[in-house]
Amino acid sequence: MYMHPIHPRPGLDVAVQTGAIRQRTHVCILLCTFNGSAFLQEQLDSFLAQDHRDWSLWISDDHSTDATRRILQDFILAHPDREVRLFDGVGRGHAANYLSLLCRPALPSDCFIALSDQDDVWLPDRLSRGLVRVAACEMADDDAPVLYGSRTRLVDEDLTPMGLSRGLQRPPSFGNALVQNVMAGNTLLLNPAALALVRRAGPGPDVPFHDWWLYLLLSGAGARLVFDEHPTVLYRQHERNALGTPNTLRGSIKRLDMVRRSVFRQAINRNLAALERHGALLSPAHRQNAAIMARRGQGSRLRALRDIWRAGVRRQGRMQSLFVFWAMMRRMI
Repeated sequence: MYMHPIHPRPGLDVAVQTGAIRQRTHVCILLCTFNGSAFLQEQLDSFLAQDHRDWSLWISDDHSTDATRRILQDFILAHPDREVRLFDGVGRGHAANYLSLLCRPALPSDCFIALSDQDDVWLPDRLSRGLVRVAACEMADDDAPVLYGSRTRLVDEDLTPMGLSRGLQRPPSFGNALVQNVMAGNTLLLNPAALALVRRAGPGPDVPFHDWWLYLLLSGAGARLVFDEHPTVLYRQHERNALGTPNTLRGSIKRLDMVRRSVFRQAINRNLAALERHGALLSPAHRQNAAIMARRGQGSRLRALRDIWRAGVRRQGRMQSLFVFWAMMRRMI
């Protein structure tokens, strides 16, 4: 489902009164940290500034050696009325850290899940805006898994505006997810049905990026996908970003270098291997399309490219898609 921003935005209270949102609207914020002391406090403060107040915070810290733990402990002590839980991460990188947190047995199964990075700043309607749009999908298709994401406002280390992240030229889809992630993890909101699917796959998939995996798995399982063109997060760009946005020159260079060094190819192969292990969660058509993508390096290159095209594999832009097909022909992807 492709949704454009709605203006004026309906308030959360109005949505609840009209039945657009179920009575229980508790959101569990999942935050993974690693040596994030430079910007962490501003992110925590932005949680407190949310216009949707019904939230708890679960944190998995991946063995930080800076002041991250102290900042988190101080936050817990300063807000005894707020449920905040702090765990030790699994020590296998950010993707494994997020997946392990999503799959913690004690995590409530009946709440909404909002993912957060450690170095951004949430806009005040980050949660309420997502809840309204997820609820609209649930009303149209009861109990459907829903994954919500949005654009972001790009800022530098001092929160100076740098523009907006890219919007979408085509709706999010499984074919897109096979070669591109457009659902930024720092904006994601999952409903309980989507969380249940993620937990069925478990914390074990060896994937390069947790948000790309969520986009792949949930789109492949037939979840409703909501992309909001209205930004909900100040996405801080700095040298320590895991990947950064493709809008910036540095982000674009990173991605081209990933193709040159076959890192992108390896990432796709890791995603496909994880999909194959959890193929029972995918629709039959998407399971077949994933298998077509996995065979792209075998036999006739032209035939493989034809099959991939028919499977709906596309990046967002036409030139991006053409580049990916060219790279596939060269066995770089």
